Amino acid sequence: MSTVSSTDDLTRATASGLAAAIASGDVSSVEVTQAHLDRMAAVEPAVHAFLHVDGERALAAAAKVDQARAAGETLGPLAGVPVALKDVLTYAGAPTTAGSRVLEGWVPPYDATVTRRMLDAGLVILGKTNLDEFAMGSSTENSAYGPTHNPWDLDRIPGGSGGGSAAALAAFEAPLSIGTDTGGSIRQPASVTGTVGVKPTYGGTSRYGLVALASSLDQPGPCARTVLDAALLHAVIGGHDPLDSTSANAPVPDVVSAARSGDVRGLKIGVVRELGGEGYQPGVEQRFREAVDVLAGLGAEIVEVSCPNFAYALPAYYLILPSEASSNLAKFDGMRFGLRTGDDGSHDAEEVMGLTREAGFGAEVKRRIILGTYALSSGYYDAYYGQAQKVRTLVTRDFESAFAQVDVLVSPSTPGTAFRIGEKVDDPLAMYLNDLCTIPSNLAGNASASFPVGLAPEDGLPVGLQVMAPPLADDRLYRVGAALERALEERWGGPLLAQAPELVVPAVAGGTK
Repeated sequence: MSTVSSTDDLTRATASGLAAAIASGDVSSVEVTQAHLDRMAAVEPAVHAFLHVDGERALAAAAKVDQARAAGETLGPLAGVPVALKDVLTYAGAPTTAGSRVLEGWVPPYDATVTRRMLDAGLVILGKTNLDEFAMGSSTENSAYGPTHNPWDLDRIPGGSGGGSAAALAAFEAPLSIGTDTGGSIRQPASVTGTVGVKPTYGGTSRYGLVALASSLDQPGPCARTVLDAALLHAVIGGHDPLDSTSANAPVPDVVSAARSGDVRGLKIGVVRELGGEGYQPGVEQRFREAVDVLAGLGAEIVEVSCPNFAYALPAYYLILPSEASSNLAKFDGMRFGLRTGDDGSHDAEEVMGLTREAGFGAEVKRRIILGTYALSSGYYDAYYGQAQKVRTLVTRDFESAFAQVDVLVSPSTPGTAFRIGEKVDDPLAMYLNDLCTIPSNLAGNASASFPVGLAPEDGLPVGLQVMAPPLADDRLYRVGAALERALEERWGGPLLAQAPELVVPAVAGGTK
């Protein structure tokens, strides 16, 4: 890698490139971290990707890496590289709100396993990113602290629920970020921001320290601007965790070698018939088909695969998720931590709980709690939640049947590109349709990812291709993603994000724009 020195060089470099420059002494981790903090200071008023910036601790962590390098210690593959953390994972000493007023001011005393593994690997946590409240949403408009804006067009959404983590990458505020994916909350934001987002196999990354939405669906995962960077971060955070009872006791697939290889010769790739057609934006389907043709040209075998029960995944998901959420969110009652309202001596404990939840939860959270409580109630459990779980089994069987024929499945990541802020906020059903392509993988627990494949001709906004692999075959995602990345960047003359419009922001010290 060539020497990086200017602020722009540092904020636009890849994570792997920054790590190499830090390890060689070409640049210090403190310089890299300060450059990103300067960039954040400049663009955050426009983007609002972060809920909390932890600059002082970030610089202290960076200085520790520089001291270790100077002492001749062996550094990890990402030591000294900054990372942004979705504000639904705990980081001891930093506020964790989950995008909700009900947790405003709560500072956890412990680290999530994902957080601890990054710290142990020498990564530098810049701060906590914005999200839809308790990860409920597809646009980051449900955050109690205001929406995040898409750096491609500040009037548009950056996806959700992890819009902050994706926008931080696209705005060059961080080279790496962590998201969580319950029904597409890593992949959908990656798609609409032109970045890379990976949902590992369920159990492949620890959920310990994750503020739970739906425990059988949630999964932390890596977000990055390149396939290799995502793989390097995946290798850091993945692996068995005895603190998480749902953690898979299996080694992390060799995702880094797969990302470096990018060889798809002889790979059988199935195009899912049910994930396309009516309701999909023409430009999204055009770029998807072009990307599939690229893979065929690289030696992959393309076949069409039918997964008929995918058509029922969306309604099943919106019974299973609210049911689990209504149970998980019962703990936010004003008695143990976070917000407490009405505790003035004139209300009993039950009234305080009701007032706290009324004041602390937003409209979407209340909607899903009510829906989930109804689905689990006596007389309705079998008719709703029980039936949804049967559909979940059918979706899983569709995947098993498909993977008996092909190595991976592909589809568009989302039916459309980023929509305008406010466009769907009053239409929950229209909002839910954004997760149409991504939900099946969460129901089945297999690995999946979104990779950028170009801009839709009609609006010039990013399009993502989703790759789905069998459980614990996460490395296949990276093989396909790396092959696409190399072929398409050669065609584009560089990364897709190089085509993004420059944010108009005030100048700050150090020359960042």
